[in-house]
Amino acid sequence: MFAGCAMPSLVKQAIAALAVCMMVGMGVVGWGIAGSGMANSIPAARAFPVASRPISFQPMPVAVGSVPVRGGDRVLQEAFDRQQSDLQVEAQGRITRLLTDDLEGSRHQRFIVQLPSGLTVLIAHNIDLAPRVAAVREGDEVRFFGEYEWTQQGGVIHWTHKDPHQQHTDGWIEHRGQRYE
Repeated sequence: MFAGCAMPSLVKQAIAALAVCMMVGMGVVGWGIAGSGMANSIPAARAFPVASRPISFQPMPVAVGSVPVRGGDRVLQEAFDRQQSDLQVEAQGRITRLLTDDLEGSRHQRFIVQLPSGLTVLIAHNIDLAPRVAAVREGDEVRFFGEYEWTQQGGVIHWTHKDPHQQHTDGWIEHRGQRYE
């Protein structure tokens, strides 16, 4: 696992042990005691990890500050299916409908984006804190990074701008090679 690495052996063992413990915590592996047939028992001196389900390696969320970031269409579809909110996401899709600006409170430019899965999300881009996305048209591709909030219609992506108070992860929208943040 650490071949050619210049870490001391004890550090390598500690990292490997931590990785196994994390996999146990996620339910990827259980513990067994050699020759005992006692899977999922308390770890002992002769414990070894045993697969409790197939192991598939998926990209892990990246951390931006303390907020987990998840990317892509599949993650948004899963969040919609689970009615999950407050998820920092990066994805892209095609604009299917332009809406009028929301002028109540902070002003927001609004449009509907359809993801490759078919899920649609409302992009609510705060134009009091970020420039308006210029010359958007139905059919245009956009890429975005913001916070997902579940709705029955598919969800809302907001926080697609920098936070002037530096309390929230900064977001953005990309359109025709230009980033709006």
